[in-house]
Amino acid sequence: MAKVVTRFAPSPTGFLHIGSARTALFNWLFARHHAGKFLLRVEDTDRARYTPEAVETIFASMKWLGLDWDGDAVSQFEGAAHHADIAKEMVSRGTAYHCFSTQEEIAQFREKAKAEGRSTRFMSPWRDVSAADHPDAPSVIRLRAPLDGETTIQDQVQGEVTWKNETLDDLILTRSDGTPTYMHAVVVDDHDMGVTHVIRGDDHLTNAARQTLIYQAMGWDVPVWAHIPLIHGEDGKKLSKRHGAVGVEEYRDMGYPPEAMRNYLARLGWSHGDDEFFTTAQAVEWFDLDGVGKSAARFDFKKLGNLTQQHFKTTDDAKLTDDLCNFSALHKLQDISPEQKSMVQMAMPLLKERAKTYLELLESAHFALSERPFTPDDKAASLLNSVSIGILKKLTSRLQNVSWTHELIETELRQFAQDQGLKLGEVLQPLRAALTGRTISPSVFNVMEILGRPESVARLEDAINRTS
Repeated sequence: MAKVVTRFAPSPTGFLHIGSARTALFNWLFARHHAGKFLLRVEDTDRARYTPEAVETIFASMKWLGLDWDGDAVSQFEGAAHHADIAKEMVSRGTAYHCFSTQEEIAQFREKAKAEGRSTRFMSPWRDVSAADHPDAPSVIRLRAPLDGETTIQDQVQGEVTWKNETLDDLILTRSDGTPTYMHAVVVDDHDMGVTHVIRGDDHLTNAARQTLIYQAMGWDVPVWAHIPLIHGEDGKKLSKRHGAVGVEEYRDMGYPPEAMRNYLARLGWSHGDDEFFTTAQAVEWFDLDGVGKSAARFDFKKLGNLTQQHFKTTDDAKLTDDLCNFSALHKLQDISPEQKSMVQMAMPLLKERAKTYLELLESAHFALSERPFTPDDKAASLLNSVSIGILKKLTSRLQNVSWTHELIETELRQFAQDQGLKLGEVLQPLRAALTGRTISPSVFNVMEILGRPESVARLEDAINRTS
């Protein structure tokens, strides 16, 4: 087998859609699995909608996902003259021709055909007219498609797919101004880039028939086709903004780590046995097209969150702390001092047990990132009434002599509650509110051990003084 070359070819008209990112991932995984090349081509021929900012957004999203490409990104627009030259070569080969029919004439033909119950496939009257009889007027170049027979492709996902050639019209290769059409430019670029496998959404399946005819017209090798299922929302309809976030950057900003996104996107339409959670290295080792199904995949935020939780749990505490600090800095959420970072790393085994995003990790780490004196939120403040403050006053004096380990702190708090005739929760709730400013946090015993005795006592005294 020749060296595998795949490509991802986004249109730079906005953000990178999560479905397009999944397509890029499949191409990347397939190329890396086969020790091949993964190329990036920007299909920027629509100059009315093209923006440099959109290109940078796509590049940034690809880099965040960790989908590195080989060589420089290719601009389709810059190859327009070459695309046009290929169309002219096809004319000289007799596999394409100049068509001088106007839009009005084509529209009239189709209206009449529809009224008469005939096929609306346009049959150009210029198909077999010799160049000597051509008028001095603008023309498009059309592919001379076969009039009968069939075109069949062996798709690696969809299986054998056949079209009757009578349903495939003489598609336009270059417009009357000489600019190439998308359908033509894609084939020329894929050939020039040496693409061996075209892996893309199954909404492009019909394009494969027409593009195969262009390959054949030039005598080029046809690539291996693999049309993968689209991603749907939980309601079974094509994924769109009504289902929530659809841009890759939105998921980055919501705090999902790239490792979890790669894992989850890989599972949308592809499987390796019953494996749900896996590393990127495992995905590269396992990925092949025979694991891709035909059915549309459904995007499920709950499953994404569960996978993120598993990735957090298996990530080294020091690395996860670094990642969290980088996320916070990128989004300008909080300045984290070296001392706070050290405390967060100590707490990380607790923090990552339930968190499903970096935002949730930050919230859980709030107690370690708060600087005295801090103001508790409304729910926490409501727990710090005169009765609970009285409890904290008594508790604070007893904490001065406790050996500061999780086990001994817990023993002391349980004994204190028993001595005061209180339920343990009646002690822990105001204690958590005073120490963290929240009603939800990791175990109070762990929080106190991580904060240390001086900081814990100081926070309790702040709460007492604030309400006295």
